[in-house]
Amino acid sequence: MKALQEKIKQDGLVLSDQVLKVDSFLNHQVDPVLMKKMGEEFARLFRKDGVTKILTLESSGISPALMAALELKVPMVFARKKKPLTQSADVYTATVHSFTKNTTHEIIVSRAFLTNRDKVLIIDDFLAYGQAAEGLIDIVKQAGANLSGIGIVIEKAFQPGGERLRSRGIRVESLAVIQSLKNGTVSFLEEAYAN
Repeated sequence: MKALQEKIKQDGLVLSDQVLKVDSFLNHQVDPVLMKKMGEEFARLFRKDGVTKILTLESSGISPALMAALELKVPMVFARKKKPLTQSADVYTATVHSFTKNTTHEIIVSRAFLTNRDKVLIIDDFLAYGQAAEGLIDIVKQAGANLSGIGIVIEKAFQPGGERLRSRGIRVESLAVIQSLKNGTVSFLEEAYAN
């Protein structure tokens, strides 16, 4: 997605050869026009898959997931990192480690919002080591739902998450695929991975 690549080049900050900061448009301040375009692209990629729910992880995945849900006209569910006082005990749980924040969370989704009748599209902001995706896949499995695929805003191809998921036959569609962050420069793969 050229608009996303241009935004990353213009406003992304390379903090190291492993970390790209995109908080000016994706995961702190949000560019709604770009989010709408990303939602349209995810919907185009997965429209024929019969998606009934979109699942993401709070908080950075919510914006692109919501825009995709709007385009596909399906509900969006986000996995919580903390159980609110109002949450019943009837939840699916999984453990997720964040590479960037170096934290581990138990994530939860209410059983009321994800069932074995659902076809689920997972959407997240980044794919690096794949632990967030693995946690969300675990929740989809616990629900007995079908996984339609995973939509990623930015994939770091130099880290193993995407390759690991695809080697298991999981469809992963990434809007921007970064080949390298070396020398403070973002280099994209010319073609995003196909199915």
